[in-house]
Amino acid sequence: MPASTTPEESEPLERGPAGHALFVPVRPGPAGCITRFFRDALGARTAVAFTSEQALILALGPAQGWMRLSEPALRALAGPLGIEEVRIDPRLSAPAPGPGPAVPAAPQHLPVG
Repeated sequence: MPASTTPEESEPLERGPAGHALFVPVRPGPAGCITRFFRDALGARTAVAFTSEQALILALGPAQGWMRLSEPALRALAGPLGIEEVRIDPRLSAPAPGPGPAVPAAPQHLPVG
């Protein structure tokens, strides 16, 4: 998975490799597999796909189910649900926070007055 691609940085309508099936996360449903949809940093629903099985595993773990779909097929599944955004190879978690600035200690007691 490209380290420089984050949900905020990737283009919402970014196109996958033309003619290539993508790795799309799924979950079990009553009639088979159901495509998993996610939310972006602002809470909007988004479809997610990966260009390789390894990228999917790095983002979601080895237990995540997946199926191969073309981008148009994924958009056809997401569209009726009002989901227009497709993120390709997103980074689904924020990086660990770095050390912040030092915070001065609070005064022990406040002056009365």
